[in-house]
Amino acid sequence: MDYRWTSTTFEMPGCHVVRNLGVVRGVTVRSAHLGSQIAAGFRSLGGGRIDEYVEMCEQARAEAFAIMVAHADQMGANAIVGVRYDATELMQNMTEVIAYGSAVVVEGDAPQA
Repeated sequence: MDYRWTSTTFEMPGCHVVRNLGVVRGVTVRSAHLGSQIAAGFRSLGGGRIDEYVEMCEQARAEAFAIMVAHADQMGANAIVGVRYDATELMQNMTEVIAYGSAVVVEGDAPQA
């Protein structure tokens, strides 16, 4: 599949949506391992950025995004518009992250980043 674009907007300059295939999503649940939780606990005493949790959140978002893209690919989409993320704490140190949007088929030439 010629997978081209994702966008947080519902329009892509230079292209137009020719078919809307529906909602796509990618869901993952992550927890920091015990060593990270201990290190983060000590780091939180001093305040500031807690790298262990930042890394976990970035990995969860990337995984959810990749699952969403695979879902769109399975549906025959070449773009996803209206991309959003959401997160829910399921229990202490366990978070669900979802990436979602609308799978579409677009035609035209969107600007390359």
